[in-house]
Amino acid sequence: MAKTILIATDYTLESLNILKKVLKEKDAAEDQNQYNIILTSGYDSGDSIRDLLFNTKTSIFNKIRPLEFCDAYAIIKNKYPHLVHRITCDVFTGSFQRTFNQYVKAENIEEAYYSSAIKSKGKGKFDLVPYIKKCKELQSREITIEVQERLPERGRLAEIFVEV
Repeated sequence: MAKTILIATDYTLESLNILKKVLKEKDAAEDQNQYNIILTSGYDSGDSIRDLLFNTKTSIFNKIRPLEFCDAYAIIKNKYPHLVHRITCDVFTGSFQRTFNQYVKAENIEEAYYSSAIKSKGKGKFDLVPYIKKCKELQSREITIEVQERLPERGRLAEIFVEV
């Protein structure tokens, strides 16, 4: 049976460095487990009736997730086929800790990884890190990633090939 990992993301290519680092560590430790990875961002769906009725996950992803992000995590998945069973993208739309705890339980999430260098801001996104830190049912760990100021590949698919 595959274990489930949550990775807090803001759907930028830069945030995939968390996934790369986690998989690189598990590969170096010769981990024999397969992992279902859920890339999750917090999203405030608003409180207007129109937004609540007509916004779907697809329409939310069209707003906050660039196409390059999907291509990049597919490349990472292909690099570690022995570790990755499945990668899915999701949004957490709750605003209470107990709602997040129920989300973790419903998805059978065992581990969570995040980075304080990645800030989920803009376009309705909010930071999941406070929820992750307070969740007692979850083993969480902060991953330190270096944000390079001058990176010619920034924002392009080639950014995923930069070593972390």
